[in-house]
Amino acid sequence: MKHVGPQTLSYKRRERAVTLLGYGAMVCVLIIVGVPLFWILITSLKDRSDIYTQPAVYWPHSWHPENYSHATTTVPFWTFLRNSLIVTGVVSVVKFALGVFSAYGLVFLRFPGKNIVFLVIIAALMVPNQITVISNYAFIAQLGWRNTFQGIIIPLCGVAFGTFLMRNHFLSLPAEVIEAARMDGANWWRLLTRVVLPMSGPTMVAFAVVTLVNEWNEYLWPFLMADSADVATLPVGLTLLQNTENPSVTNWGPVMAGTVLTMLPILIVFLALQRHMIKGLTSGAVKG
Repeated sequence: MKHVGPQTLSYKRRERAVTLLGYGAMVCVLIIVGVPLFWILITSLKDRSDIYTQPAVYWPHSWHPENYSHATTTVPFWTFLRNSLIVTGVVSVVKFALGVFSAYGLVFLRFPGKNIVFLVIIAALMVPNQITVISNYAFIAQLGWRNTFQGIIIPLCGVAFGTFLMRNHFLSLPAEVIEAARMDGANWWRLLTRVVLPMSGPTMVAFAVVTLVNEWNEYLWPFLMADSADVATLPVGLTLLQNTENPSVTNWGPVMAGTVLTMLPILIVFLALQRHMIKGLTSGAVKG
């Protein structure tokens, strides 16, 4: 019988403790994230009497899927969906292009003040978006862009996070591959499209998914800019849905149904691309 030393036993105990702590943390995260999602889904199928009941009803006495049709007919839901697709699509494309080109310039081009530019980008990451709302609002109002798509889209196109993420990833690319491409006479466009981007797939997916999620869920700026349903996005539309009846006694069933419908498209995108996103975020954070 093989003798197991005290050091081996101590190592196994520590490994078991770490494993248990890891599983415990995953269970806590699952509860914190899963319970609110479960409550939203269940509430979207409840009657108002089950929602305003004490103690809370965790399983409906009767199912009311008509809350979903109510959510899509009480307010112009499909117009809000169209507006969200327009705003999210345009902002995401602009942010993605600016992030890739600016990161490429910071890594592969030589120009004076490059480090200062990067420091400015880092500083922009430290500033909450809410701080710039008042100045942006005044500027857009002076241009006469309130209640327009350009008034919503243009101020959202800042790209500090994407530049930071893509720059760090570009720095981690093999230097010998870049030098070989340059020795073969590749210009900047060929270097970017034939060498750099093909090696950056997961990070680009991560950047795209993060951007899509953030812009899809953006609420404050579209709420300030949109005066009508013509340009209002889905998060703003949910607020209007909440206030369609007596605001003091909101019928939360249709509101939660609208919330589920709002989450569904971006949730499908996230689940489909989550592996690439995790890999991309990890590779982008390897080298600063």
